[in-house]
Amino acid sequence: MAAALLVIGVVYGRAADRTDRTPVPSFDLARYMGTWYEIARYDHPFERGLAGVQARYELRPDGRIGVFNSGTDYRSGRCKRARGKACAGQVPGRLRVSFFWVFYSDYNVMELGGDYDWALVGGGSAKYLWVLSRTPTLPAHTLNRILRLAERRGYRTDRLLFVDQGQ
Repeated sequence: MAAALLVIGVVYGRAADRTDRTPVPSFDLARYMGTWYEIARYDHPFERGLAGVQARYELRPDGRIGVFNSGTDYRSGRCKRARGKACAGQVPGRLRVSFFWVFYSDYNVMELGGDYDWALVGGGSAKYLWVLSRTPTLPAHTLNRILRLAERRGYRTDRLLFVDQGQ
């Protein structure tokens, strides 16, 4: 009985998740490196209450990627930092990221500006979505285009939290 419920739960959970998290077919890892500003995200505990969120990616000599996230707790004004690591797999645009020892999760670059000036990123499930930019703000027409792309992939953009970048 328990096994049947588990199978039903897994099947139902997958059926309910109709998001397309397929990464971009062409991806230049070296161009993706550098600083990204978080424009919007789905709410999750590890970034809750943070403003001015940034992520910096650095390609290391061993081929791995250093990940450095930072943001300011809007209540206390204290800067919070997280250091992680990532590695590129066989699928272009898909990284495996870890902030907690051996636990890795998917990081899917699903849409990308032609100049690598913005990115739409999804996690390993429909619970995670980020809009990133090389600058603290995006022009309204660019942001609207990204939101439409997210909706076409099955994401609910009304759930996005827009990050205060102090601009």
